[in-house]
Amino acid sequence: MQSARDDKMAVIRKRFSSVCSPSLPEESIGSLYDTAPVPASDPDNEQEHPYASLLCCHRVQDSLLSSNSSFTKYRGILNWIIILLVLTHAHLFLENFIQHGFLIDVKKVLEHLIEDNCNWPSVNLILAANMFAITALLLERSQEKGLLLLTKAHHLHLINLGLLMLFPAAVIIHEPTISTGGAFLSLWVYSALGMKLYSYQETNRWYRQAHLTHAETDRNVSALQESHNEHLTIKDLYYFLLAPTLCYQRDFPRTPKVRINKVLHRLLEMVIVIQIMVGIVQQWIEPIFQRSENSFPSMDIPMKVEHLVGLVAPTHFLWLLFFFLSHSYLNFCAELLRFGDRHFYGDWWNATTLILFWENWSIPFQKWCHRHVYTKMLENNVSPSRAELSVFLMSAALSECMIALPLQSCRLWIFLMMIFELLVAVFLRNYFEGNYGNGLVWLCLLLGPPLAVTTYFHDHYIGFPHNLSSSSSPPTSEQNLHSKVFLQLR
Repeated sequence: MQSARDDKMAVIRKRFSSVCSPSLPEESIGSLYDTAPVPASDPDNEQEHPYASLLCCHRVQDSLLSSNSSFTKYRGILNWIIILLVLTHAHLFLENFIQHGFLIDVKKVLEHLIEDNCNWPSVNLILAANMFAITALLLERSQEKGLLLLTKAHHLHLINLGLLMLFPAAVIIHEPTISTGGAFLSLWVYSALGMKLYSYQETNRWYRQAHLTHAETDRNVSALQESHNEHLTIKDLYYFLLAPTLCYQRDFPRTPKVRINKVLHRLLEMVIVIQIMVGIVQQWIEPIFQRSENSFPSMDIPMKVEHLVGLVAPTHFLWLLFFFLSHSYLNFCAELLRFGDRHFYGDWWNATTLILFWENWSIPFQKWCHRHVYTKMLENNVSPSRAELSVFLMSAALSECMIALPLQSCRLWIFLMMIFELLVAVFLRNYFEGNYGNGLVWLCLLLGPPLAVTTYFHDHYIGFPHNLSSSSSPPTSEQNLHSKVFLQLR
């Protein structure tokens, strides 16, 4: 009787073995959705227990938030973070409004754009940039007509580009009536123009070399010559100068037509974003600047930390808005010019390393660097790692100059911050991967170059006599002069 009972229990355990497995093979453990292996059905088990599916309710699986889990559906947490951020910053805005009142003044912004009684030196500086573009076109035409040797024309191009970069710097430094905003705009225009004209002469040289190669094998040389000359026109040059790209080529990809609704949409986006940026500066950042009496190098460490912590959030919002403003502006220009290639950035927000972020942040700049710097260095037998380092150092130095020159204050903070990020990217890339690497990227964006840029503006803001609360004596004639210059710079 006992043996019959044992046989019956063995049959029951065999029936339920397909539902419950006490353990899993070692190699199958580690994934959230690993399930117990189900053995092949036994012909003896023709009848299942009616509660077989309820007898086993456990299996080997990971917690959803553990590192071994493959769970990725965090949309609910993202919604919670967004709501929390909105409520938190709504409290900050309300506290700021109660303490300082309503500080946003669009009229004040318009007044800051007026330079020397509407003389507009920055506008004149930008208009003067046309002479460098026309010079580049004349040099290209002279080469086509055989009036200049290729080597001599190349040297003249380099001289033209050198003067193009030195001219705005000299004007910004020695012209006291140019405003800070005008200086920034002029320097951005000249920097973009310099890269465009370098690409223009370099790419035309490649076309010319290809033309000479075809001329040796093709009898129809006149047709090739005519095809090349028809692109050396003012229309072709200025289309390239206005197009949202830094790399020249013939016959840019075009869209069928201009979509007016898209143009108006982008224009409205730019207007709204600029207003929000002005509001953040006037309502949030300027009161923090007004509490300061010393520049950042003169502050003690606790005061530095307090100011930097207070500036992290508005600076980061300004940086994100600047990215969206760039997105709207580039697409606005592309739509007006029917420019087809609108891959202006990659998914940098998903970057797991700082190197991936730099590669996806500004695609036009990365294309220019790869095409005219990195590839050329490889042709000169420079190792890829040294070429990449040279490109990065060039971009870091350019970023420093774009901020330091208009403010006339070079402290290398932006350059050193980017070097520090490079060290983080090199030495910590094996320790921060996946989501952790993406978190490190966002942390560097919060505490990196954007915050260093704000420190430049902080010291520029408090560096004028009307912001120094310690000056109790009557203003001298020199201080009056500085005050007038400040009002014009503002």
